[in-house]
Amino acid sequence: MQRIGVFVCHCGTNIAATVDVKAVAEALGHEPGVVISQDYQYMCSESGQNLVKNAIKEHKLTGIVICSCSPRMHENTFRKAAAAAGLNPYLVEIANIREQCSWIHKDIATATEKAVILGRAAVAKVHLNAPLTAGESPVVKRALVIGGGIAGIQTALDIAEAGFDVDIVEKKPTIGGKMAQIDKTFPTLDCAACILTPKMVEASQNEHITIHSFSEVTEVKGFVGNFTVKIKKKARFVDETKCTGCGLCTEKCPMKKVPNEFNMGLDNRSAVYIPFAQAVPKVATIDPNYCMMLKSGKCGVCSKVCSVGAIDYKQQDRFIEQQYGAIVVATGFDPIKLDQYDEFAYNQCPDVVTSLELERLMNAAGPNGGTLLRPSDKSHPHTIVFVQCVGSRCDDSKGKPYCSKICCMYTAKHAMLIREKYPDTEVYVFYIDVRTPGKNFDEFYRRAVEQYNVHYIKGMVGKVTPKSDGKIDVQASDLLANEQLHINADMVVLAAAIEPDKTARPLATMLTTQMDTNDFFTEAHPKLRPVESATAGIFLSGACQGPKDIPETVAQASAAAAKAIGLLCKNSITCNPCVAHSDELMCNGCSSCEKVCPYGAITYIDKEFRMPDRTTKVRRVASVNPAVCQGCGACTVACPSGAMDLNGFSNRQIMAEVDAICK
Repeated sequence: MQRIGVFVCHCGTNIAATVDVKAVAEALGHEPGVVISQDYQYMCSESGQNLVKNAIKEHKLTGIVICSCSPRMHENTFRKAAAAAGLNPYLVEIANIREQCSWIHKDIATATEKAVILGRAAVAKVHLNAPLTAGESPVVKRALVIGGGIAGIQTALDIAEAGFDVDIVEKKPTIGGKMAQIDKTFPTLDCAACILTPKMVEASQNEHITIHSFSEVTEVKGFVGNFTVKIKKKARFVDETKCTGCGLCTEKCPMKKVPNEFNMGLDNRSAVYIPFAQAVPKVATIDPNYCMMLKSGKCGVCSKVCSVGAIDYKQQDRFIEQQYGAIVVATGFDPIKLDQYDEFAYNQCPDVVTSLELERLMNAAGPNGGTLLRPSDKSHPHTIVFVQCVGSRCDDSKGKPYCSKICCMYTAKHAMLIREKYPDTEVYVFYIDVRTPGKNFDEFYRRAVEQYNVHYIKGMVGKVTPKSDGKIDVQASDLLANEQLHINADMVVLAAAIEPDKTARPLATMLTTQMDTNDFFTEAHPKLRPVESATAGIFLSGACQGPKDIPETVAQASAAAAKAIGLLCKNSITCNPCVAHSDELMCNGCSSCEKVCPYGAITYIDKEFRMPDRTTKVRRVASVNPAVCQGCGACTVACPSGAMDLNGFSNRQIMAEVDAICK
């Protein structure tokens, strides 16, 4: 006979302000099998948990229902309390009467009625609950970091510092990411390379870190603590073990008109190249799209001048497979493409550039050796107009609805650097709002206005028009002065919105983790679990989760590393016992469940069955690996014969809840 206890939480006024909790407790006390039903102000408190423990012992409860907040918040709390009192933790059921009831209703009568119904459904499910035992799974003591920017580097260094092996997979020939392209960093105006390159070198020299550059993740299988990852190492056509990074091949290569992506296409490189002087690893890469030897079989100059014989035109892509206990995503961001913004003449005028292109124009290692010159005629610009929020905070299909967060500060940085180095240059900044939320950020912005006399104008730029004399007409509105402006500019700089890297969406599919509508990775909880994904064992680092500046990125990278270390420190982890299982007598071997399983937990085996006439028959049936299954339930929905079921969420239990709601 079932002896069920029901406990209804006030949650302060979160629930009690909309739900009559005493009435809910009284109503549920009349449900079959309920021997105690009471309310308490804070069930998650120590006193509330003790109330549950004492009731289990005093009333010899066989199951309990907690009517409170989301199980995401405190299901584990109440399971631990039940276990401490000697009750199987999987005989605890949570009725979510906060998020699903009190927070979405204003009428007390309606909310109370719904809370009773949700509690009744939970009681019906507890009647059919069975004790479950959680198994254990070993943890592989190795981490994978996907992305080699400052976020990935910092994460890898912190994990390695704890003594664990870690692999960095970077799709480009070198680690460093966007920070390697930046000249100075705000709000201190430090040299970005001076901060970044020591960390790059440290990562390359750390005995616990392996860098897989010019590589990408192609397949992820497994589960928390036991991921199996396939990595594609793309052909460089250069032997990494032999190349010394001398650069002679890049100097002698006759094909020197290849757009240089590191300098945002503002100058050219050779077909065989090293992205920048401090690249790690400092190994040459041959671009097969431009190499004459690879395209036509004619040339071979780089092979002839390489004294160590590192050039290998026959090199092929190769795959490696490695196991990891934890995966950290650090895929970073990209500026949006401005092809749709014809009003700013970005595609018509070379002197209209993005902020990242301006970084390269001002960088000492950039196309102009650190001298700011107009791309069109290499002359010195005397009037520069900055346009903020290009593609950010848009309500149309062209841009992004969110604030890109870093634009206000890097524009202030650019304006200050230009005014400091070129006092004869007038700088105008058109903005919607100036957002400076970080430490010392507002002071930095005020320095640009007060000390460097940058002209900040609240208003929007409506049209940018190249003129025949080489100047650029910028038509804009000054909202404070209520007038239209025409500025005769030499250069226009567009603060383009940032978006997640294009690899983020297919990677999220491989990792079976969640993304928001803007393709940023979604954290498990924005406040309590900000660096964890909803998929166990997958952690988030840097701008893959949302727009961030460098200090915030580094902070989150270390936080993600700490979470990964916490997992890797364990020899084994407790598995979720709520896994699928197959009724072999009902299974018809159709493979529907195998096809939908995102974790690869289902295989098929041939099994002998004894027939009524005492003969044996071999049938193909589904078999679930409980260590791999994560209890998502996809197989139970796909199974046409109803053979697949889920421990803790069986078809009988779900239907019992539905019946309780409908009665």
